[in-house]
Amino acid sequence: MGIPEFLYSVGLSAKKAYSLSRRRRLPCRVISIGNITVGGTGKTPAAIALAEEAKIRGYSPVILTRGYKGSAKGPCFVTKGDGPLLSAREAGDEPVLMAERLKGVPIIKGSDRYEAGMFALQNLDAQLSTPSSRLLFILDDGYQHWKLYRDRDILLIDSENPFGNRMLLPLGKLREPLRTIERADIVVLTKCKIPDGLQRKEIKSVIAEIKKYNAEAPVFLSGHSVVTARLRSGEEISPARLTGSRVFGFCALGNPRSFVNTIVSSGAVLSGMKTFRDHFEYAQPDIGNIRAEAEKAGSEWIVTTEKDMIKIRNLDLPENIIIIEIEFSVDKGFYNAVFDF
Repeated sequence: MGIPEFLYSVGLSAKKAYSLSRRRRLPCRVISIGNITVGGTGKTPAAIALAEEAKIRGYSPVILTRGYKGSAKGPCFVTKGDGPLLSAREAGDEPVLMAERLKGVPIIKGSDRYEAGMFALQNLDAQLSTPSSRLLFILDDGYQHWKLYRDRDILLIDSENPFGNRMLLPLGKLREPLRTIERADIVVLTKCKIPDGLQRKEIKSVIAEIKKYNAEAPVFLSGHSVVTARLRSGEEISPARLTGSRVFGFCALGNPRSFVNTIVSSGAVLSGMKTFRDHFEYAQPDIGNIRAEAEKAGSEWIVTTEKDMIKIRNLDLPENIIIIEIEFSVDKGFYNAVFDF
């Protein structure tokens, strides 16, 4: 272990010990969903799907999020369940995306998720009329938020790039050492594309490594698929409209390769791709450059993600831009394991 990794590890251990010594419990069940790497595991689609399934099963879910890079000081409402109350600049782009996709699900932003949960209980009395046994907090990006007790720890691992170079920050992608897989109650491999239900050799290898650290937690395979495509006007179109078309993609994601795979899986012909760092703040010149590169590549459409659209919707956009919506899909056994309280 090099000096940068060692210093990060010492700081991480100190933070964990301090947080655990002050751990608190909310008066309702808490499900945490997170990862041990930075960026790109698909937490947001998974959190959306988890909240939707909770509603189907009769729970009243409330999402607690730190709102990464959001300027608003918490605890505060991103939504009370009927659309965003804050901008992406104030709340962070992922919380606003969840607020737009989820109806009837309050989202609270706050760096201290216990305080955010208590804020929800104090300010959503009428909305949370359900018995406390049916109220459920979903802790977004919470695997390292040790200050709050949780009933389930769900760990997401990107099957396309599970552990990077296996080094801790700042030299690698790991937020924590691989041995911390041991505290997960449930593990989900994301972005799996398994034809005819057969597991690729690479996926079997990742599962075998997970089992070295945690033999008890069930491991589920999940994927992301395009469910809807929208024009700039908001008009919904069939994703099949992209099939055979030349498209130019752009995104600011932790794992842009997954977006490339999504475009290709739609049947489109990828004529070019422009990527930006995760959580990038677009300006009008960036859109101008994207438009110019797309035209040069002979592209019929310019394609981006919901998350990116949240940050560019107030800019002057090309007429031929398409926003694709992604859905998290996983075996039903996953939800049975999650909600088996």
